[in-house]
Amino acid sequence: MLREVKRSMSSIKQGLYYSEDHEWLRAEGGFAYIGVTDYAQHSLGDLVFADAEPEGSEVSKGETVGVVESVKAASDVNAPVSCKIVRVNTGVLDSPELINSEPYESWLVKVKLTDPPELDSLMDAGEYKTFLDGVE
Repeated sequence: MLREVKRSMSSIKQGLYYSEDHEWLRAEGGFAYIGVTDYAQHSLGDLVFADAEPEGSEVSKGETVGVVESVKAASDVNAPVSCKIVRVNTGVLDSPELINSEPYESWLVKVKLTDPPELDSLMDAGEYKTFLDGVE
């Protein structure tokens, strides 16, 4: 669903985990924050809507934790790992354009990791850069 965008236009932040579906994850102890990458927000364009599954929802790796929409397209935000949603970022739901201006600070959900070893299946910043180079 994401249109191609030159990777050079997109930033990749060190210290995060990345999925092939262009979600990022910042792990902090047994918890993590999930959002969409700079590449994803560039691909979608100006975001006008964001929504998330309710707090308390248990989600398996690959299942939807939320959705982001622009005037051009909508995209599911998938869980990079199995987790339980403990907090929804209502600031981003109220102002989805924050994702366009600060994609790595504008997390969609805070989660409790239910299978922490799944983090090993995600990419680091260098691997994600190589992955994006292959997308173009």
